[in-house]
Amino acid sequence: MADDTPPPDDALGPDPLQARLDAAEQQLANYKLVVADYENARKRAARDAEVARKYAAEPLARDLLSALDNLDRALGAAKAAGDAGPLATGVAATADQLLAVLRRHGVTRIEVGPGTTFDTSLHEAVSQEPAGEVAPGQVVRVLQNGFLLHDRVLRPASVTVAAG
Repeated sequence: MADDTPPPDDALGPDPLQARLDAAEQQLANYKLVVADYENARKRAARDAEVARKYAAEPLARDLLSALDNLDRALGAAKAAGDAGPLATGVAATADQLLAVLRRHGVTRIEVGPGTTFDTSLHEAVSQEPAGEVAPGQVVRVLQNGFLLHDRVLRPASVTVAAG
């Protein structure tokens, strides 16, 4: 007597339709990974371009800081000599104009003065002095102004710190 029941599925071998479905699912998964990688790369490139644009003025600003320092030194020497004439006024106006140009491009002076708490992220300690009018760990004197470019330290302020 002949058995009319069909053989089990595994006896026929792999189902060609199931194999094609599995391959299509694998291709879809690979496609989703490629799309996710592309999106991440696109976002990273946009972020890098924004950072590059934001800090593009850094080399020029760094170079201009030495000119601003020289103008500040000239102004300090003129004040020390008691000169308030047109030359001192012109030097002060030029320094202010240069500082205004730098500000328009995101460069700001780090505000520091005697009595300010020393901050290693913004200040560079050049020397220490015995504490006099200020508490230990505070700035005694500013030797060179520091500057920020947006939120990044362009040049730390060089200061003398009160010793404990």
